Amino acid sequence: MAFTSGLMPGVLCRLVSLMGIQRASASRVPACGCGGSDGFAGGGGDASPFDRETAMTETINSIANVIGWETIRTVVGLVGVLVVVVVNALVLTWAERKVSAHMQRRIGPKEVGPFGLLQPIADTVKLLAKELLTPQNVEKPLYYLAPVIVFIPVLVSFVVIPFDARLQVKDINVGLLVILAFSSLSVFSILIAGLGSNNKFSLIGSVRSIAQNIAYEIPLLLSLLSVVFMANSLSLRDIVEAQKGVWYVFSQPIAFLVFFIASVAETNRTPFDLPEAESELVAGFHTEYSGMRFALFFLAEYTNVFIVCAMTTTFFLGGYQGPILPGIVWFFVKTYLLVFVILWFRWTFPRVRFDQLLNFSWKLLIPVSFLNLIVTGGLLKL
Repeated sequence: MAFTSGLMPGVLCRLVSLMGIQRASASRVPACGCGGSDGFAGGGGDASPFDRETAMTETINSIANVIGWETIRTVVGLVGVLVVVVVNALVLTWAERKVSAHMQRRIGPKEVGPFGLLQPIADTVKLLAKELLTPQNVEKPLYYLAPVIVFIPVLVSFVVIPFDARLQVKDINVGLLVILAFSSLSVFSILIAGLGSNNKFSLIGSVRSIAQNIAYEIPLLLSLLSVVFMANSLSLRDIVEAQKGVWYVFSQPIAFLVFFIASVAETNRTPFDLPEAESELVAGFHTEYSGMRFALFFLAEYTNVFIVCAMTTTFFLGGYQGPILPGIVWFFVKTYLLVFVILWFRWTFPRVRFDQLLNFSWKLLIPVSFLNLIVTGGLLKL
């Protein structure tokens, strides 16, 4: 993670040295026949806390030099990403139910914990306790594999997103290509789920998802090329730093609208939720899944919603840029405002027909994004 090299050993040695002081205090016993100068049963004078901390720092540094500080930062960053993913999914589950209730003049979750905040945890426990049913006619290798690999692209996408000026798991100079490549892989898990379930509703849902992904990946990429032209970099951190003067939402409003609409379609959210339309396909590619396998798909879906909003914040809303408050606070405020907009879409717009879905991309979004790219390139050449 993008911390300075002296920060992590200092924190680690402070924790370990405090533990060592407590153990030493508990085991301090006067040696038999020895005077008061011996602090421990083994003899020798007491070392000051500063000496112990210095020795511990040297020990940690020597161990880290063998393992590699970069490896340690990456592992710590991945653990942090996993925690953020799980907590974020719980928060979004609660937020969607509350937003939905408010728009329908209901109260929403209120029984489990204050304001229903513990309801997502109760739902998780319920899903974990449910029996994992496996239909007899499924293709078992594909059926079991789909819920696992659906989560991999989501985790990798988190790695390159800069949450703050100094808080990023890995700053890759082609980070935009990495996040686009892995976010596109999520459609393969949906295809595998549809094929492995051996169910007509699941298969139709997965085929719809592939067609939708292909149609909306093109305008999404074209809109981001305009941002790359202006920032002159593929690094997400460089793109954020390039927006210090003016956010790209003001200089590239067309690219912003195209990107956000295409992102909503990529997440299979209303009004583009054709792959899992309940009135037509029962539950789409989810139909044959239950228990924790079913929960993994929804965990990936909510995480994808957060990812596309985080990408929109990074590319168009200045990322972590903002006055007074810490950068990470600004990043999450902007991201969750966009999440609210996506949740609002669900109860505002009706589901479109599949032909309307494809026509909207091929006949409108792609030409508009391509024209915007040409205009941007021409203006930058002037």
